Amino acid sequence: MHFADRLLNACRAKGNALCVGIDPRWEQLPSAVRGRHAGGSPDQVAAAYEEFGLRVLELVAPLVAVVKPQSAFFEACGPAGFKAQQAILARAKALGLITILDNKRGDIASTAEAYADAALRGVWSADSLTVNPYLGRDAVEPFLKSARQCDGGVFVLVRTSNPGAGQFQDLLADGKPIYQHVAEAVGAWTAENLGSSGYGDVGAVVGATHPAELARIRQVLPNAVFLVPGYGAQGGAAADIAAAFRADGAGAIVNSSRGITACFKPDDPQWEQAILNAARAAIKDLTGSTPMGKLRI
Repeated sequence: MHFADRLLNACRAKGNALCVGIDPRWEQLPSAVRGRHAGGSPDQVAAAYEEFGLRVLELVAPLVAVVKPQSAFFEACGPAGFKAQQAILARAKALGLITILDNKRGDIASTAEAYADAALRGVWSADSLTVNPYLGRDAVEPFLKSARQCDGGVFVLVRTSNPGAGQFQDLLADGKPIYQHVAEAVGAWTAENLGSSGYGDVGAVVGATHPAELARIRQVLPNAVFLVPGYGAQGGAAADIAAAFRADGAGAIVNSSRGITACFKPDDPQWEQAILNAARAAIKDLTGSTPMGKLRI
């Protein structure tokens, strides 16, 4: 099934478009998990990340349709970290979750091909990944090709949520900011392969911390699924991202990482319940303040 159709169906089945980001940090892990992997060596940290990530999946799988592991934290642990990431991606797939591997790849064409195959068809076998378009179409093309060979998806950075995003993204070129040029390119790429839902397999990363730009980009990209970071811990409010959705509640995936998986103090024995509470609260917030509340089968 086309990636966008699978994604939309999964979100409709859960009644929401919340994505739980898995960004494990050693100092934020539950004390009980750290205690079972004491020492702090890369192998021990990776084992703790794996234990924590797998438990997060079990907790949120009944509630959400999408998870987003951030590869940087796993890569920092070396080979054991790669093993942990692989275990988390495999378990997510077994639980029926849609996976977005957040590694923001971007390189020359031959290298991009290797990155793409590893992420989507190789060792990681994620459903989708994030891509940096700075090098242009020839560097993005291998990701599109690989994704289309396995009914996967690509989320291209368009307007990011970090404070310094405007340093380059807001620069004017031919009378338009750079991010709008990128959005127009994403629009052309996603139009190449639309699913029955009307959405393409190339989505756009657009931060919740820039609501005005988000609304403008949605006008440029009516057929692209938005991956919206910045909600919650980074300061983006649910009302800020309402324009990312179309009227029927489709069209956007809203990520929350620290707001869900680091919502507790490490010594809190009820950390699992805290994660459940945070996920449910985010769903309720988004349902009440955006069209996402209409997202039902």
